[in-house]
Formats: sequence, structure tokens, C-alpha cells
Amino acid sequence: MIGKGTSIAHTGTSIDYGWNQEKDAEIVFSQHLAGNSPQEITEEFTLIQEENTRCQKNTLSFILSPTQEDGRNLYKQQLGELTQKFIKEMQLKQRQAIAFVHRDKAHTHVHLYVNRIGFDGKAYNDSYIGKRSQLAAENVAKEMGLTTVKEVQMEKELDSIKVRLEIKDIHQKVMESDRPKTLDSYIKAMQERNVEVIPTINKANRLQGFRFQYQGHNFKASEVHRSMSGGRIMAQLSQNKGIAKPKEVGKSVQLMGKTMEMSANLATSIAKNIIKKTIKKAIDTGIGF
Repeated sequence: MIGKGTSIAHTGTSIDYGWNQEKDAEIVFSQHLAGNSPQEITEEFTLIQEENTRCQKNTLSFILSPTQEDGRNLYKQQLGELTQKFIKEMQLKQRQAIAFVHRDKAHTHVHLYVNRIGFDGKAYNDSYIGKRSQLAAENVAKEMGLTTVKEVQMEKELDSIKVRLEIKDIHQKVMESDRPKTLDSYIKAMQERNVEVIPTINKANRLQGFRFQYQGHNFKASEVHRSMSGGRIMAQLSQNKGIAKPKEVGKSVQLMGKTMEMSANLATSIAKNIIKKTIKKAIDTGIGF
């Protein structure tokens, strides 16, 4: 579950949004309030806020977002319990508060509004409220057995690793079986295996590298694997073409039927990688030893 919090000045507009019936809004929690409409709730907030006119951002706005899977399984009563526990974690039990659930876009989330001004006229300290909101949401998620942000991040990282390994495997198969000699043929061979190779063009309109898009993920070439940097890919294509000397590479490449100049960094990287591959080949075959 993700928790976001901030201080706002537009109390009435926010509560009106929270009550939005177009989003199937439903009140899941309310404390120290008697009103039955956005206008009445706003008036009750304002009555207390008038005790501290120095505080301009006098309402606290929170969004509590369980994961989509958790959200589908949380009913009104559980969402109310979730909100109540969050309020306790944030030490806001003695303040006016109202919370609405929105179930739009198949993503259940709670909009919580709390009067920053207490019954004693003092303003709630909102220092680091964003970070504190997240920590409070983490604690509530753990207590209720919901998925925490750290668990979501871990799942995303594991999925990212899996996808990068698949891209690397496809790249290696293309290089070994198709042995493309040109950039266009390499891009086409990868596309046939559902991997989109996206050339990266700098401000000088020169090719400086590549990105890979696959299964909804988008990575820089070097993020997929260090062996897949732009310089290494281009060096491999050059060697497939029979080019073994850096000076024979040139400073441009054919890309989608057009001649594209390469950036100085990419050209240098290609030259260095050709030299490395030549030395490795000499060592592997025992030439000169």
C-alpha cells in the first residue's frame, strides 16, 4: 500500500472531489463531523480553522492506495479500519476527518481529508508529511496483512531482472544464429522476436546508442547488460561484416534507409571494442604466442 500526504488550502474543492459520485465515491470513515454534504463538511472544517487564521494550508490531504489485488478484496468496513489505523499512526485521532473510497479505473484508493487545525486552535506539524505518510501506510499494511511498498518494489525488480535476461538471451540468439551485418538487419531480427530496438539520437542529430522495449519495459542497452552497450553491438555488427580494424568502421551508419552520423563517443566505443575483440581472438587462437 502507498500512502501520500500533503497540506492544502482548497478544502471545499478537495472534499467535493472526494465526494464525487461519478467515481462511485462512498464514505468509509468520518470522525468529529455531523454534516451530510461537501458544503456542510467544509463549513464544519472552516469553523475550527477560523481559530487559526495564520495557517493558510489548513487541511491535510492523504491518498491511501492498496495494490490493485488487495484493493479488489477490501470492502467498505475494511477500508474504514485501514483509514482509522492510518489516522492513529499519524496521531490525528482528535481532529475532524472524512475519507472516501474511489473505485475508478479498477484501482481502489481512499481520499482522506483531515482538519490540520485542532480543537485547541493549534496547527498540526506537517514537516516531512510525505515521508511520514508512507511510513504510516507501511505499518498499517503490515498490520493488516496487505502488500507493502517494499514488497511491490521487490516484485517489480524481480520482473525487471527476468525481462532483461530474456532480452539478453534473444540478443545472443540473434547474434549467433542470424549473424546480422547491418544495424537495420539487427533491428529487424530483434523485432521479429518481439523486441523493439530504439535508436537514441542526441541533440546534434547523431546516433549515440540504443534502448530496448519488451513486454512493457524500456531499458537503455547498457541497463540490459554491459555486453549490450551501443559500442559493443556496433562492434559485433562490424566484425560480422568482416571489418577487423577500427579505422575501417567509419563515422556513419545506415539506419532505416538513411545515413546517420554517429556521436564521437559511440564511434570511439566501437573502435575500442573492435580492438578488444581482435586481441581476444588472437589470444584464443594463440596467434603471436
